[in-house]
Amino acid sequence: MNKITNRQTICDVLMEHAETDKDIMVLCSDSRGSASMTPFFNAYPEQSVEVGIAEQDLVSISAGLASCGKKPWCASPASFVTTRSYEQCKVDVADSNTNVKIIGISGGVSYGALGMTHHSAQDIAAMCAIPNMRVYLPSDRHQTRKLTEALLGDRQGAYIRVSRNPVEDIYSENNCPFVMDRATVLAEGTDVLIVACGEMVRPAQEAAKRLEAENIHAAVLDMYCLKPFDAETLIRYAEKVKAVLTVEEHAPTGGLGAIVAQAVSANCPKKVRCLSLPDAPVITGTAQEVFDHYGLNAAGIAKAAGELLG
Repeated sequence: MNKITNRQTICDVLMEHAETDKDIMVLCSDSRGSASMTPFFNAYPEQSVEVGIAEQDLVSISAGLASCGKKPWCASPASFVTTRSYEQCKVDVADSNTNVKIIGISGGVSYGALGMTHHSAQDIAAMCAIPNMRVYLPSDRHQTRKLTEALLGDRQGAYIRVSRNPVEDIYSENNCPFVMDRATVLAEGTDVLIVACGEMVRPAQEAAKRLEAENIHAAVLDMYCLKPFDAETLIRYAEKVKAVLTVEEHAPTGGLGAIVAQAVSANCPKKVRCLSLPDAPVITGTAQEVFDHYGLNAAGIAKAAGELLG
């Protein structure tokens, strides 16, 4: 069982590169522990900034550092950095085209027991709506490493949402196919296409195996790149199947399902069903309890796919 979180992986990669690249900086809003960035702060104090509980300052200071040639990565709970700092993300990062990587930690319902104040079920919609803002939801630690390394190689702003808890491996150290801004194909199928992102990719993959046992052949796409969105791969696989099912840890409005439905309807009209959190206050419980309640698990995804096919 994997015990390494995606957020820890980001810290590990940044520490590896910060040894030789002194422009890399990490900023936190009283969240270095939650972001797993304490090791970075301890190893590179001169490349670390703690702004306290001030998310707007977090993003603006990061943008200022980027304007001076630094490569800032700022980490804060996704529920806060995409709401309290929304104007700063829009103006100081995206509109100003600054090289700020915004890490939304504990995304979705990672803070399940803390309720709606700490849930981030609207961040995909909010951040994708900002022109010039890239949005990524890596699915496991290996893909997170590949994505972090790729983002270190460019100078554009981006939002990266990661969960709080460890995610079971989908890939391996020696087998992690990754192309920047391209979905990863996890399974081939001709009956239904399952498109998932973030923490929902693993149960989607497991659901496909369950469906195979029922002689239902499901293709699975890991759509870690929400923006830029890989419509080309989506359409290529949607054309092969009878229906499309999307799975996301997000509200039903403006997320992965909406993006997929828009692309499919415009290019190869098929029936699309969006499996997501409800447009209502989410129940309180652990993240897995919330997933199980709303059918965001392997059994629920397989059931939804079967119903979709009729």
